[in-house]
Amino acid sequence: MIPLTMASPGEENIIRKVGGSPNTRKFLENLGFVAGGSVTVISEISGNVIVNVKDSRVAVSKEMACKIMV
Repeated sequence: MIPLTMASPGEENIIRKVGGSPNTRKFLENLGFVAGGSVTVISEISGNVIVNVKDSRVAVSKEMACKIMV
């Protein structure tokens, strides 16, 4: 398992685990980051990670992306 920040852009990954506080996990789950779901890193812009998750393009901060294990 690696954090989402280490994933290669353009590569589809399966979310293994979402960490952080209960509030953080709930926030990420509401965005579509759930274990077993797929996520693709589009790009990284000034520390923020742009990803495709559940047919939506979402930007998450580096801190949040570090809590998502793929």
